[in-house]
Amino acid sequence: MNRLRLYLLALTALLVCTVKADEGMWLLQLMQQQHSIDMMKKQGLKLEAQDLYNPNGVSLKDAVGIFGGGCTGEIISPEGLILTNHHCGYSSIQQHSSVEHDYLTDGFWATSRDQELPTPGLKFTFIERIEDITDVVNAKIAAKEITESQSFTGAFLEGLAKELYEKSDLKDKKGIVPQALPFYAGNKFYLFYKKIYPDVRMVAAPPSSVGKFGGETDNWMWPRHTGDFSMFRIYADANGEPAEYSASNTPLKTKKHLSISIKGLKEGDYAMIMGFPGRTSRYLTVSEVKERMESTNEPRIRIRGARLAVLKEVMNASDKIRIQYANKYAGSSNYWKNSIGMNKAIIDNDVLDTKAEQEAKFAEFAKAQNNTEYANVVKKIDDLVAQTAPLNYQLTCLTEVFFGAIEFGNSMLTKTREALVDKNDSLIKVRLEGLKENFKSIHNKDYDHEVDRKVAKVLLPLYAEMIPANQRPAIYKVIEQKYKGDYNKFVDDMYDKSIFANQANFDKFLKKPTVKAIDEDLALQYAQSKYDQYGNLLDQLKELDKELALLHKTYIRGLGEMKLPVPSYPDANFTIRLTYGNVKPYDPKDGVHYNYYTTTKGILEKENPEDREFVVPAKLKELIEKKDYGRYALPNGDMPVCFLSTNDITGGNSGSPVLNENGELIGCAFDGNWESLSGDINFDNNLQRCINLDIRYVLFILEKLGNCGHLINEMTIVE
Repeated sequence: MNRLRLYLLALTALLVCTVKADEGMWLLQLMQQQHSIDMMKKQGLKLEAQDLYNPNGVSLKDAVGIFGGGCTGEIISPEGLILTNHHCGYSSIQQHSSVEHDYLTDGFWATSRDQELPTPGLKFTFIERIEDITDVVNAKIAAKEITESQSFTGAFLEGLAKELYEKSDLKDKKGIVPQALPFYAGNKFYLFYKKIYPDVRMVAAPPSSVGKFGGETDNWMWPRHTGDFSMFRIYADANGEPAEYSASNTPLKTKKHLSISIKGLKEGDYAMIMGFPGRTSRYLTVSEVKERMESTNEPRIRIRGARLAVLKEVMNASDKIRIQYANKYAGSSNYWKNSIGMNKAIIDNDVLDTKAEQEAKFAEFAKAQNNTEYANVVKKIDDLVAQTAPLNYQLTCLTEVFFGAIEFGNSMLTKTREALVDKNDSLIKVRLEGLKENFKSIHNKDYDHEVDRKVAKVLLPLYAEMIPANQRPAIYKVIEQKYKGDYNKFVDDMYDKSIFANQANFDKFLKKPTVKAIDEDLALQYAQSKYDQYGNLLDQLKELDKELALLHKTYIRGLGEMKLPVPSYPDANFTIRLTYGNVKPYDPKDGVHYNYYTTTKGILEKENPEDREFVVPAKLKELIEKKDYGRYALPNGDMPVCFLSTNDITGGNSGSPVLNENGELIGCAFDGNWESLSGDINFDNNLQRCINLDIRYVLFILEKLGNCGHLINEMTIVE
């Protein structure tokens, strides 16, 4: 029996050892084999495995899906009503906002169905079916149809997903998209059939002074008083199937929706979260953790910090720019602060020592097993990391500056140049029409040329400080030779004179397109140079990453065997998972105790009318002062806002439902705590907390601030 089969059996072994009950992003399809359902029942769960995930029927899984492209949402009514976070819906709220209709500032409440706003590009995705395809992949490797390295690649997995989909009974169903993914570093493979609904409409969003209360200052922090929620609705065709937007579409009659409990919660109560955690790296070696700190987090912190300073200044000076850049700022700021907190937590929580202890135990295990492959794998990983770390540092700097921060500059002119050189009139016409669309995409409603100019003037010289001259894109030679190192002069020339810089320049080029004009265009030279450097770095990393992937497959297989009979969970990869734990406070440092919940008292304590992050809407303040909370108040008359649980989550879990022992909705997950931001690398059972929005605060805001009692009426409320 080979090691792979031994490892797969290990994943289904009986759980006879004690594990940290709160750690783990468990696969729904393995709950019974791995006996995680038994542990959940010991924690307080009153449901059966089939109630959570039923491959042959309806379960809680069918009320949870992917909201947009990077969050989780849950269905809270039989008519397709979605609850997710405010920050998950933020880009959609911003999409509908303008100076005249500033929904970011004022909030949005649809008081009838005809007021619900179609949101182009927004989708909601259900998981229709999950299939184990490990044997299929391994058979192809054994038959030498593919190599082991190729089994990880997107091209192979996309092709395999399509091949299996074409043979399935779902191939003629509307909205079905298959996705094949590796788990346990390629020791297991699963195929997910997704059902995607493209007509999703905005229903309700509190003002940012509620939905983002505390802003950047409170992000990742506890105590928290943020009403981080928004609501949308899925629309479908007459048969309840996915369909593009149409006025004739109607709200989806969902096969499962979550009941909502307003009975309250107390310390120690069972809590579970079902959602789509984005990415974790729990099985890294010491050298890889150091690489994350030094090659990814440190350059990201420096570059994003510089960009955010520019954006903050211009956004404070203009409401128009504030609305335009609100989503960009929020997205950039979130993982800027996360990177800061992660590096700090890695040091504070002794993560490197913990990883070193794991490696030492693994070395002992390998020796006891007389397994030379296991004995040598960590050293081989470390040797490769010594090569990848400097390349990944360069890659982070390049992508953060030229692909994440500076928006101007594109390479579309190259295709037009080819047509002009060939003197192909029909192709020239096609290329020029394409350029018109490209111009519109650059100068979209959320782009300001002068703001981007300011960002470029700050980041181009900063990049030069961080990267040696021989490792920079070729455009830096132009700046040195033609502009004598004057970055401001170069940026002004590119932003003033390039073909895509403004409508006048663009129209002038369209009237008389020439190869010379294209060759002299600074924005094209700039764009080509960044893509050339990007491709160069990827080429250098390609083979190294292949070797690392195979080594990780071995290492993670070995760690799984070492832990037997305790089951292992795979790293997060934005697939549906379940985590369970309890409502619980924590002690972040000596002499400090954090309670497990907050109330609206804290909102007034934090209020600062001079600080946009801590403004309290007048109506909300009045409701708080009058204690006009209705049936949502605590027995003592206070109004709960947020609470803590020990659930194991990460980015992508934002918006996930927090469920009690009966599978009833008690909250909406939206953040982790500052002290455990190393959690994506190493789970700390003492410090790790999930910050959740209490569902009672959601309903209070919806009813009392938004006057949306009609939405509450379509929910199933358990009192």
